[in-house]
Amino acid sequence: MGFGPRTLPKRRICSRVFRFRKAGKRSGKPSKYLAFHFFFFAFEIPRIWFPLLIWGNGGGGERAAAAATAAAKKKMASNFSFPPLAPEQIAEALHTYGLAPTANLRAEDIANPQPDLLPAVISNFLATVVDPTGADDLDGQLGFDALASLDNPEHYREGIRVLRLHKRANAFLESIQFPGFTLRDLLRPDQRRLVQVLSALINFLYYRDEKLALLQPIIHEFPNLDERCMELNAKIAEHQKAIADQELAAQMEVPMVQQLEAEVNSLKQKLVEYNKKQLALRANATAINDKKEETHRKVISKSDFELVKLAQENSKLLSKIVQSPEKLQRALEEKKTARAELKNAEKIAMQSVQEKTATLEIYSKGYEKLSKHSSKIQALQEQFTATKALEKEVKARKAKISDESVEIMALDTKTIEWDGKVHEMEECVKAKEKERDQIVADENQKLAALRSEVEWKLKCLEPRERKVEETIAKATKLCAEVDSTRTDAAEELRLIYAKFQQIGHAFTCYKDNFKTFLEQVDEVSKETLESLGRQAVEPLDTSATLSIEKENSCGPAP
Repeated sequence: MGFGPRTLPKRRICSRVFRFRKAGKRSGKPSKYLAFHFFFFAFEIPRIWFPLLIWGNGGGGERAAAAATAAAKKKMASNFSFPPLAPEQIAEALHTYGLAPTANLRAEDIANPQPDLLPAVISNFLATVVDPTGADDLDGQLGFDALASLDNPEHYREGIRVLRLHKRANAFLESIQFPGFTLRDLLRPDQRRLVQVLSALINFLYYRDEKLALLQPIIHEFPNLDERCMELNAKIAEHQKAIADQELAAQMEVPMVQQLEAEVNSLKQKLVEYNKKQLALRANATAINDKKEETHRKVISKSDFELVKLAQENSKLLSKIVQSPEKLQRALEEKKTARAELKNAEKIAMQSVQEKTATLEIYSKGYEKLSKHSSKIQALQEQFTATKALEKEVKARKAKISDESVEIMALDTKTIEWDGKVHEMEECVKAKEKERDQIVADENQKLAALRSEVEWKLKCLEPRERKVEETIAKATKLCAEVDSTRTDAAEELRLIYAKFQQIGHAFTCYKDNFKTFLEQVDEVSKETLESLGRQAVEPLDTSATLSIEKENSCGPAP
């Protein structure tokens, strides 16, 4: 039994046809159910009876069974249905699947359902079939927004659980194409609706079992899947362990990295200081060059001034030259002494200039050495950063190489395994192709035989179709007669009801008149008693009046 169309027995076919014919008579619409009868007899009866007829024909039984099962499987994949089951079948299925709320569930409990039967079955179904992990709990806590909107959340706990159960059940039933599941169906279902819902759930379980049975050969093709999964899990654990070791080693190397970073920072600070010193030395060198140029200008200007002065003195002396040799000798000696003094002063000035130039050269050499040292320091720093980057790249490349080697080894093993599997699958494919060709040839022969037999059976069924059409025509006539009798009976009922209303109205009028008559009799009796006295007149008997009233009420209406 599956979650789809089934081959019905003869008794169920007849009962279904009779039920739909009765429904057509009750509703007074025979044309709609006539179309359904035509569809049923034209399509469903050949689908059901052809295998039975072929089964009874000696050697065609196996072919008929194979054709019937193939047609059922083909239609099962595309159509879904929920044929109602008997209460006994429902109770048995609930016990077999473990969905019964109690151990002593019987068919009478389903025929006369209690309000808590369907919620218990649906909750068991959702817990065991739909959500076996328990991820969506019906008794879960509410959020803060929902708690804020409720005054007393503990009073709504059962109602919230029922609403959650209805929501999940409705979502599942809509997913299997069973719409229209309301809250009344969950809380207070009638017997018909309960049977429909439980039949839908049980048919879904049957359908799932059939699909799982179809998947069993695929599962058997990979028998060592659990072992393979365990091996892969072990490899994953090894890789995770290696990753953890690498992370631990990286954490162990963190102090060294921090120390190297501190050294690099100190070297950067030293480099900044050296750059500052270099800038200061450059400023000093420029100042010394300026002073040197100023001293050169001053010395040159002084020497030029002295030369001009000496030239003037020389001209003056030439003008003062006398003829006496003694004076000339004295003047020459004075000039020689002055010249010697000037030469000494010039030598002293030249020595001072040479000393200053020597100090300037020393400063320039120191500046050049410092610039060379700063360039070397920059080169060392660049080499240091390059070495750090190279070390990181080397570590990353080593890690990648190790990972790639592991992956290559795993891929080598996988390629070997897949090569073996490919060879096996090729052999299996060849064997399957041979079997397929053989089966196709056999099935073609069987199909030709079946086709001839079906054509012969169709020819035999033509008179039966004519008989069916005649019966359908008779059924339409009977339905028309039933409709006419129904209208006549309705008219008679209307007339009888009008007559009954007239009789009731007359009875009420007679009853009112009789009450007034009794009141008049009482008044007359009182007057006679007062006039004639109590002894002369006999008292009226109340029983007699009651008997008279009964006789008058039983008599015909005026």
